[in-house]
Amino acid sequence: MTTKKYETYYVPAQSHWPIVGAIALFLIAIGAGSYVSNLNSEEGGGGYILLAGIALVIYMMYGWFSNVINESMSGKYSHQLDNSFRQGMSWFIFSEVMFFAAFFGALFYARTFAVPWLDGAGNNAMTGEVLWPEFTAQWPLLKTPDGTTTTAMGWYGLPLINTILLLTSSITAHFAHIALEKNKRPQLKLWLGITVLLGLVFLYFQVQEYAHGYSEEMQLYLTSGIYGNTFYLLTGFHGMHVTLGTIMLIVMFFRVLKGHFTPDNHFAFQAASWYWHFVDVVWVILFVFVYIL
Repeated sequence: MTTKKYETYYVPAQSHWPIVGAIALFLIAIGAGSYVSNLNSEEGGGGYILLAGIALVIYMMYGWFSNVINESMSGKYSHQLDNSFRQGMSWFIFSEVMFFAAFFGALFYARTFAVPWLDGAGNNAMTGEVLWPEFTAQWPLLKTPDGTTTTAMGWYGLPLINTILLLTSSITAHFAHIALEKNKRPQLKLWLGITVLLGLVFLYFQVQEYAHGYSEEMQLYLTSGIYGNTFYLLTGFHGMHVTLGTIMLIVMFFRVLKGHFTPDNHFAFQAASWYWHFVDVVWVILFVFVYIL
């Protein structure tokens, strides 16, 4: 009679990192809300609170992930714990899908229902006459009720270049993953380095795009009505996720240089790859519905 062998499941000691992360997110929420609500005034210190929260998040992530890396490299993790990591990352990406679904839903509602209703569509003939008599349904809305005008951001130029960059980076990330599975370290370093570079170039071009949007020529601001709101919220939050994904890939790159990961044990790299492919897919959807349609 044989006995079934059970794997050990490593349970880490109590950690202070979760409460540090909670405080950091609280500061970010308070700081961001205060900063946005006082964009047109010199009141409040929301920007400083936001920066403090971001700094605390960086500190928390560095400390917490350092602990996880050390535990993994010391051989404390088993196959069962690896499955837990996979489930956790899968649910995290699912939560991110729902996050962007909410913003795309708001865009869909504004374009499909709110804008036509203001022009009297359906049974709302009096709505437009009462709220905005001179309103004409169109998208993007380039004029607000107070007469403020703006300019739509075209899909060509920087947005198209950024789309090509992200799609290319998804391919190079896949090549890096294949090289890791085949234990080809030089190719792994090359393709992963190119992926990181493409991510950094994307972020640089997005900063240039925002500078162009806020120029006197375009006057496309966060306060430029529903179009400005949805444009900067969707592209801005996506840019934040690209920043996070780029940081993850940079960490993976340095770990590769230190000799971490094997063809049979590299879920951290795989998780970063999953996340990068996710932000690429979101950008393609965003490019179509925010820039083109």
